[in-house]
Amino acid sequence: MNEPRTDLSRLAAADADAVGALAREVWQATYPALIPQAQIDAMLADRYAPERIREQLDDPRHAWWGMRRDDALVGFAHAVLEGAACKLDKLYVHPDNQRQGIGAALLHAAASWARQQRARCLRLQVNRGNAQAIAAYRKYGFNIVESRVFDIGGGFVMDDHVMELTL
Repeated sequence: MNEPRTDLSRLAAADADAVGALAREVWQATYPALIPQAQIDAMLADRYAPERIREQLDDPRHAWWGMRRDDALVGFAHAVLEGAACKLDKLYVHPDNQRQGIGAALLHAAASWARQQRARCLRLQVNRGNAQAIAAYRKYGFNIVESRVFDIGGGFVMDDHVMELTL
């Protein structure tokens, strides 16, 4: 039997709907134990609206990558420059494809891009209750630099650790 073919590449406008669909699958598998369903729905609608993704794809301060396995999107990452830092704003892998090096490849792509942009660090936010993600980021050299509650509007908050990786 042939091994599945994997491909890491920058995303294009045509990928926006697939990113949103994959985000919904991952979030529904991850976040119901951590945040209310209404917050999940609101954040997905805001952060993964296809028109918002397409706008970011056209903005040189943003970069998106996707990992495909046999042409199906199984993971994605999004980074954005914020002054001297680069924020890893999104990194998600379908639950059936986790622990297979996909997240590591996406993280490496984001870190390489951040270095090319002369960022001094890669920063991210992770829900304090997401032990699996926190452990993964620690494994790749990230350290918790702050823990706080972020008001995101609509009566919702994000109770997150801010983690950084020096580049």
